Amino acid sequence: MKRIILLLAITTTFLFQGCTTNEEIEAEILAEVFEVTTSFNPTNNYSKLITLNPPLYRGDMVLVYRLFGVVNGQDLWRQLPQAVYLQQGELNYNFDFTRNDINIFLESDFDLTTLGAAWSQNQVFRVVIIPGYLSNKSSKAVDFNDYNAVVKAFNIKESQIKTIQ
Repeated sequence: MKRIILLLAITTTFLFQGCTTNEEIEAEILAEVFEVTTSFNPTNNYSKLITLNPPLYRGDMVLVYRLFGVVNGQDLWRQLPQAVYLQQGELNYNFDFTRNDINIFLESDFDLTTLGAAWSQNQVFRVVIIPGYLSNKSSKAVDFNDYNAVVKAFNIKESQIKTIQ
């Protein structure tokens, strides 16, 4: 009888550990982060189009963050859309997406040709794609405004971030 109880306890432990591990593996494999550096100018209509291959599935979540600065050696990411108030007026970093692409673009209430290089050149963005079934499981517990909370919640490692042109 003791052997049966011990065997049942060991089997139950492995079953519960297997479920947790599988969910972590699914999140690690399927949630993706891409980094793109771009410069905005009249030639590209102050936008950057990122083609997705393969395309998104219905229900997938797309989040975009802009590198705003570095504080105490740590990158400071801000979620888009993001408004910045400059001497010329309001500048907005924004994005939209379809199943096939993501478009990151600038909007403003002033002439963008007057925009300084600090706000338009070599801008770094991180695009986070979370499959619909994962976002439904965890979305209530994650602060999507906080890039670090998102990558932690979906177990995304810095080494998994892909740089795209």
